[in-house]
Amino acid sequence: MVNVAACGSDDDKKDGPESFKGQTLTLWAMDGSTPEQWTKDVKAAFEKKTGAKLKLEVQQWNGIQQKITTALSESDPPDVIEVGNTQTPAYARTGGLADLSDLKKGLGKDWTPSLNKSAVYDGKQYAAPWFAVNRTVIYNKKIWAEAGIKGTPKTREEFFDALEKIDKKTDAEPIYMPGQNWYFLDGLLIGQGADLVKKKDGKWVSNLSDPKVGKAMEIYKKYASYSKAPKNKDEATPQQAEVFAKGKTGAFIGLSWEAATAIEANKKIEKDIGYFTIPGETADKPEGVFLGGSNLAIAAGSEKQELAKEFLKIALSDKFEGALAKESGVIPNKSALQSNLKGNPAAEAAAPAVEGGGLTPLIPEWGAVENPPNPIKSYMTSVLNGKSHNAAAKAVEGEMNKRLSQKQ
Repeated sequence: MVNVAACGSDDDKKDGPESFKGQTLTLWAMDGSTPEQWTKDVKAAFEKKTGAKLKLEVQQWNGIQQKITTALSESDPPDVIEVGNTQTPAYARTGGLADLSDLKKGLGKDWTPSLNKSAVYDGKQYAAPWFAVNRTVIYNKKIWAEAGIKGTPKTREEFFDALEKIDKKTDAEPIYMPGQNWYFLDGLLIGQGADLVKKKDGKWVSNLSDPKVGKAMEIYKKYASYSKAPKNKDEATPQQAEVFAKGKTGAFIGLSWEAATAIEANKKIEKDIGYFTIPGETADKPEGVFLGGSNLAIAAGSEKQELAKEFLKIALSDKFEGALAKESGVIPNKSALQSNLKGNPAAEAAAPAVEGGGLTPLIPEWGAVENPPNPIKSYMTSVLNGKSHNAAAKAVEGEMNKRLSQKQ
């Protein structure tokens, strides 16, 4: 376990159970983020070390942004809050989060840079990376064997070759790729080093017409050419895992829980499911992926700053980060702890892509862009229906700019 001296205190006597006795620390965590054993062990370690009590309040994702925004503006906010990584800049900009730069020096020396990026705003550390999840290829081993494919592809071209074989040698749909799987496209954009926004006259504007975006969309279009999925729907309409569960699809790009959804829909498919890392252009570098995940932050308005930091030191220690990865199959905040994923095939397939992964633009204005109807999804459908990259981008850039200029 990492042990860092209490921050902001010159008096060693204050750093101990006596000073926190009788206090209660309130933690807001999202539904599904705090597995049973991890919660029990962290609570025990925290209460033993500080003499304080930990009160966990589980929150639902639906409507959480407004709830957190409101809570952070009140005089008695929760002390520690789990925040979605892409939402962190918006909370930081309003002054609602405490600066954790001092904590980063000790606790976060080796946090994975791609995961820590979302916890930094305007050059300051406003949160700590907690965990991430990303997409992998979930495939049907039976169909791949029927097509005569041995092993799993290590490059994008090898993957396309495999899809070609499934198309030619079996009756299966090679891959299920609906036209609006936007987070998979975001991974391809990350892989191409494409930026979706740029600064113009001091304001953020769309960069969708960038040729690098077009290159990523061309790769997406090639994947979609092996699919019969609708061009104007996303991966949840219908649920792609339920389509895969029917046993007539070679693969899909998804999150590990989607395999569980497929098994729930058809128990027989469980024995046929395999996973591999989404291959990139070369074997030494996986495809870019969108790193969904969470950070832990301390409310700036909390009167228990030191106690909250004590909690973070425990929850984010190697011991408990490793335990969380093991129990939940999520990617821990430092690569040295990925050994805890051993024996979890979905997590083992996800981990290699983390280092080169990324996010949506880390600006508070970005959230409005993804509100339905997401203009980028409209762009994707237009390209798949034959429009040029430039024409499709120009058709939605006005709407993107309008959303990027909305008051936050």
